[in-house]
Amino acid sequence: MPRTIPIRDPRYVRLRKQLHALRTQAGLTQVELAARLRIDQSNLSKIERGERYLDTLAYVDWCRACGVEPTDALQQLLELDG
Repeated sequence: MPRTIPIRDPRYVRLRKQLHALRTQAGLTQVELAARLRIDQSNLSKIERGERYLDTLAYVDWCRACGVEPTDALQQLLELDG
């Protein structure tokens, strides 16, 4: 069984920073992005604060809702990981 990576892992920190940057660069508030993703704003906030995990499909949806190609966003994230 795969191990669970702690939500405070530095890679998750970088992911959360990227998610926040994608949203703000798209000029979206949490409320606006949450509406696009069809989730509560409180859930979106918890993801950005590191209180909730984000799965792969939700990552794809988040990127697209911000007008970013998911493969480009993932490539940037991987480059940050070194």
